Amino acid sequence: MANVQQRLPENVPGDFFVDSTCIDCDTCTQLAPQIFRDHGEQCSVHHQPETNDETRLAMMALVSCPTGSIGATQRHDAHIGIDAFPLLLEDNVYYCGFTSESSFGAWSYLITRPQGNILIDSPRFASQLLKRIEAMGGVSQMLLTHKDDIADHELFHKRFGCERIMHSDDGATRLGLEQVIHGTEPVQLDDDLLAIPVPGHTRGHVVFLYRKKFLFTGDHLAWSPTRQTLTAFRSVAWYSWPEQIRSMEKLLSYEFEWVLPGHGDIHHADAQSMHNHLERCVAWMKTVR
Repeated sequence: MANVQQRLPENVPGDFFVDSTCIDCDTCTQLAPQIFRDHGEQCSVHHQPETNDETRLAMMALVSCPTGSIGATQRHDAHIGIDAFPLLLEDNVYYCGFTSESSFGAWSYLITRPQGNILIDSPRFASQLLKRIEAMGGVSQMLLTHKDDIADHELFHKRFGCERIMHSDDGATRLGLEQVIHGTEPVQLDDDLLAIPVPGHTRGHVVFLYRKKFLFTGDHLAWSPTRQTLTAFRSVAWYSWPEQIRSMEKLLSYEFEWVLPGHGDIHHADAQSMHNHLERCVAWMKTVR
């Protein structure tokens, strides 16, 4: 729970606040940019909610914060935020909320399907979220993009008996996962789902393409609101920036409309616009050393 005694001075006066335990994961600024901002190495409230919709967004950020760094001086019904998740994005794809500190607040997603639901990367193992996921059909598969964002995967496996899938170069075998991806060639997981190895951020990073529409990108690719195009993160290319450039070029062969990252901003556009943005991203990456 956030501590009002540790309220950051960058918060505007009023009900909602961020305290000094904030790790700057930007979960709140992406969920509710009207309310929260990144003021440097932490986040803070720049506008107090004035409407029911704004209060709902603030509460969604509060329950999603991985470190419990968001608080309020007034009493609010927590279910305003809790019941919003999983949050429908489009079709049968949802954002889970309830981010985990162990994955630095990485976003995770749920795909609902008659043949079994799929969880992409791991949210926090929170009882409120578990009840909602169970009501939606549970989890049959858990797709892990890379070793940074596995969080509570073991607890989800024990709860739902889901098959976990990750690349061998990120420790899938050592972790005892049920399906291991090897090499750099794409792997067709089923008719609608393709795993594409994209080394760069980590050696075994994988992105998952669903229905040639939704690209779950982990820490490989995201939208830059500053540059207004797709981007990668040079400062966290732990394995190899040149390899990440080659991986990004590989993605030019695929069609998608949504970029759904673990870190960074979500973006949706038509397939041709996404392709153009990806070309711009690759060109920019080649100028960065």
